[in-house]
Amino acid sequence: MNDTREDLITQTVINRLQTTVDPRLRRISEAVVRHLHALVREVEPTQEEWRQAVDFLTRTGRMCSDTRQEFILLSDTLGISMLVDAVNHRYPLGATETTVLGPFYVEGPQSFDQGADISGGMSGVPMLVRGSVAAADGTPLAGAILDVWHADDQGFYDVQHGVDRRAGRGRLQTDAEGRFACWSVRPVSYPIPHDGPVGRMLEAQGRHPYRPAHVHFMIAAPGFETLVTHLFISGDPYLTSDAVFGVKDSIIVDLIDHPAGAAPDGRELAVPFVELAFDFRLAPVHARA
Repeated sequence: MNDTREDLITQTVINRLQTTVDPRLRRISEAVVRHLHALVREVEPTQEEWRQAVDFLTRTGRMCSDTRQEFILLSDTLGISMLVDAVNHRYPLGATETTVLGPFYVEGPQSFDQGADISGGMSGVPMLVRGSVAAADGTPLAGAILDVWHADDQGFYDVQHGVDRRAGRGRLQTDAEGRFACWSVRPVSYPIPHDGPVGRMLEAQGRHPYRPAHVHFMIAAPGFETLVTHLFISGDPYLTSDAVFGVKDSIIVDLIDHPAGAAPDGRELAVPFVELAFDFRLAPVHARA
């Protein structure tokens, strides 16, 4: 039947989807139809408002390129990316909480020895990053691989400068006791790209585009789920209003201020520096809370 009356059209569309061979695709398609139709019934958009919505999505697509993904930005700023992350990482108590990967990860970063400087010449306050990697029960994980990356003291990642030089990122490996350490510079809070449709959406919603200062980590070890997370610096003014909803209380850390002189790893510094310390805990493969 072709019954497209207001109270019946949703079921008519769902009936058409029954020829979908892939059961997962059919389930997703049906859910999309139900929820989109429910949205229309709830807000009752005018035809002009619907045209504007379609135009917004069209402009979002046109903003995408090899170096920018406006749809991911839209997903992030609506909290959808974090919700997808949450439903895929329901880990047992004790495992470090996850957050979004972000758009500035680079595959195959340069490897560094323990205690090396990964700043690549970035300016800023020197920062010692150190800690450990262990299983959720506290068993140290030797040989775990850590990818570390962050923005500079102006709020930019190396790839945003459009040069081949890599800075503020690197790959480390934990020692026999699961420990790691490196040097870089203290990052600052920064705005996400807001010169496109998503930026105009945030402005219309009365929201700012800023993310609080943080350091990214991706940590992998055999037999454990790969951890993708940030460490957020306490005291940042945007911790409670992160534009992409990535902050979790358990991954907010206090920086330790040090005067010029000997660092905890024995290095001598002529200027004051800060220390970021954290002990990561990984969930076993396929673990779910």
